[in-house]
Amino acid sequence: MPAGTVYVVDDHEAIRDSLALLLRSAGFAVRSFASPFDFLADYRPRELDCLVLDVRMPRLSGIKVQERLIARGARIPVIFISGHGDIPMAVEAMRKGALDFLVKPFDDEALLGRVREAFDRILDGRRRRPERGVRLRGVAALSEREREVLARILDGDTNREVAKGLGVTSKAIEYHRARVMRKLGVRSAAELFRFCLDA
Repeated sequence: MPAGTVYVVDDHEAIRDSLALLLRSAGFAVRSFASPFDFLADYRPRELDCLVLDVRMPRLSGIKVQERLIARGARIPVIFISGHGDIPMAVEAMRKGALDFLVKPFDDEALLGRVREAFDRILDGRRRRPERGVRLRGVAALSEREREVLARILDGDTNREVAKGLGVTSKAIEYHRARVMRKLGVRSAAELFRFCLDA
């Protein structure tokens, strides 16, 4: 089980306590808060945390809590819970990066599955970091011409179109393209696009 913490923020004591009990019984460390203000005052971003957040609370909604976390640069995965099937609110939460929006009453396993997914995503991101570091160093190592070729490839130009635009032969573009892919550690055009989107 990940050595992270699940934060539970819900102004209803019975719901808050039952969620904390459920998560602890599944092996998670839990900290619970009745007030979103108390949570925001206490929370210090760490790499391995997850937030289970009630969407409707007095004085400060879950959406506003999410906005404040984003403004702080805190990248904690957020799982919203709601007693209301509020579709516009769910859409807004997801658009701002929420992992899920569960409507009460929800299945215990649904929540536990989403929390596990949140930690899996964080751990997967950690595993990718060394590889990404190597690739980003590869970007820095590209020559000016290689950067020009890469930009045109990403625009969807063929080798022939790139060659015509840069006033060189198609063979020269093939050479530069091969060097770009080698420096970035990618083996196909699809990988190249994925890498540039991630970066």
